[in-house]
Amino acid sequence: MSATPAPTTAPAPRMGVGKWLREHAVLIIGVLVIAYMLIPIAVIFFFSFNNPAGRYNFTWVGFTLKHWENAFGIPELNEALLTSIKLALLATLVSTVIGTMMALALVRYEFFGRRAANFLIVIPMATPEIVMGSSLLSFFLILGTGLGFRTLLIAHVMFCISFVVVVVRSRLIGFDRRLEEAAKDLGATPWETFRLVTLPLILPGVFGGAMLAFALSIDDFVISNFNSGTTVTFPLYIFGAFQRGVPVEVNCIAMILFGITVLAMGFTTWQQRRAERMASIRPEQEELPPAAVTEIAATY
Repeated sequence: MSATPAPTTAPAPRMGVGKWLREHAVLIIGVLVIAYMLIPIAVIFFFSFNNPAGRYNFTWVGFTLKHWENAFGIPELNEALLTSIKLALLATLVSTVIGTMMALALVRYEFFGRRAANFLIVIPMATPEIVMGSSLLSFFLILGTGLGFRTLLIAHVMFCISFVVVVVRSRLIGFDRRLEEAAKDLGATPWETFRLVTLPLILPGVFGGAMLAFALSIDDFVISNFNSGTTVTFPLYIFGAFQRGVPVEVNCIAMILFGITVLAMGFTTWQQRRAERMASIRPEQEELPPAAVTEIAATY
């Protein structure tokens, strides 16, 4: 008897290039967009190790670490950087406090003009910076206010508040009010409820809004250029130095600021996920029983 040949499996059809591109189009576009955004940062990092022969750091000459070793060796640059940090910290503090209170009022309370306030709060975000900067300059000149650090602070607080309100408001919209009610049932005062229950749960949103305000303030050029007077911030120093050659130390400081921002973003993401786990509701139930809500609130 002749042996029956074993059945052979047909080879799997090879995926065509066009089909593969269609199936992975979203991933490819996402990678290209991220690369497009990171290329300028990579160039700044790469040229922070350059050793230019002249004043302009546009062509690669040779590798050196001397600029990193002396990153803060230019007094004028250090002064401008400290001014920007001080301005950003103050603007962040003031805008975060005001923006958080505004977000609480817009989400929690009904009052005359609430809808108009929700609309008006977006206007500074949509207004071109050159229009806002020139308008603020005209306003300060009409009042006879001398331009300087004070006018810069007022201008930065004004455009940072809107971003804080939007971020904190989005956090408050998904907030479970039953946790506050449970805390009140346990005898907590309104202040204790806010400090021990509400604030810890919305803190990631508040911190995210503060970080956004800080980044916008320390990076602003257009509005600052109109209202700075003789005060020189870090972006204004770079603009002025560009006409005579930007020092390589600017690249080093820029990468330090970028690294700090990345760390802060990572911390914010970790805090948000932690808060989501703390306030999460079991998926198999739409509502927690009152005893479970009381127990969760008691842990705060």
